[in-house]
Amino acid sequence: MITRAELIKIGQFNKPHGIHGEISFSFTDDVFDRTDCPFIVCEIDGIFVPFYIEEYRFKGETTALFKLEDIDNDNDARAFTNLDVYFPKSYLKIEEEDYLAPGDFFIGYTVVDIHHGILGKIVHIDDSTINILFIVDRGTSELLIPANDDFVISVDEKNKIIKMNIPDGLLNL
Repeated sequence: MITRAELIKIGQFNKPHGIHGEISFSFTDDVFDRTDCPFIVCEIDGIFVPFYIEEYRFKGETTALFKLEDIDNDNDARAFTNLDVYFPKSYLKIEEEDYLAPGDFFIGYTVVDIHHGILGKIVHIDDSTINILFIVDRGTSELLIPANDDFVISVDEKNKIIKMNIPDGLLNL
């Protein structure tokens, strides 16, 4: 069974496109195009269900048209309207020169600053502006930390730890 912790949200299906089962997809990350993962995941009735990608084509910088296996007409495709689309974290690989992965990959990771030690766990990622923020739970309060590659020293995927060097003035502990 697929769990929420194993996934990152990469976008949302819009409406059917044509009569052959294609679905318009607005994405925040094109990770589906950069990996060899044959499926995406949608939440249906509280259960995360994989759907195999038959084919896709880009329609713009943030839109693609997806054809999923066994979705062969506009009526079947309509059931996917406004569904969030997820991607399995297991297919993501963080490149050394690019620590920050897409979407909510780092939710659940512990942030450790080289000067202040353990700061807490990332519980949310605010990507509503161009300046992406890690929302870190400190128990009695939340801490907002810029998700900036320049601050990241290392990422330990196995132990889910991000080691950072956060500049003075950004932390008011």
